[in-house]
Amino acid sequence: MILAKTVAIVNQKGGVGKTTTAVNLTAALGAKGYKTLLIDIDPQGNSTSGFGINKRELAKSSYNVLIGGCPAREAIIKTEFDNVSVMPSSMDLAGAELELVDIDKRESKLKTAIAPVKDEFDFILLDCPPSLGLITLNGLCAADSLMVPIQCEFFALEGLAQLISTVRTVKRLYNPYIEIEGVLLTMYDGRL
Repeated sequence: MILAKTVAIVNQKGGVGKTTTAVNLTAALGAKGYKTLLIDIDPQGNSTSGFGINKRELAKSSYNVLIGGCPAREAIIKTEFDNVSVMPSSMDLAGAELELVDIDKRESKLKTAIAPVKDEFDFILLDCPPSLGLITLNGLCAADSLMVPIQCEFFALEGLAQLISTVRTVKRLYNPYIEIEGVLLTMYDGRL
């Protein structure tokens, strides 16, 4: 039995291209014939919208999986795109940070939830929120590796050091197997 490679797309800075990377990478992997699941754990839910899913009409979302104990399989939606499924986000996820604080083993809720479906996919991509809170921590604990989209500008490097420090802590305390897949330069402008 081969389990999906799980990649968290992470940067605590907003507007760097995490969601664009997640949506396009998911679509490209699906088009190449890989069964791919995109898990939207960003409360903004733009990855969800990116695949044409109406956030206001969801019965279940990543919030229900993280907080409500909903089985992951019940929250996954097969899209119209070949080999692409999405576990959508909803606005409810915005309050999940506070709800997770009092839950036992709060850092591994997502990892535990997706374990039963990992053998159904080749890749699972996690679109993480622009913060280093408990939701992102769940993404890092569930992932085999992480990809860091970073703008092609000097100040973008400042946040990278903090993220790498967080990853070292996660590796030491919760997920000894996580590796940095790479840094993806985004918003390149050859004139600059």
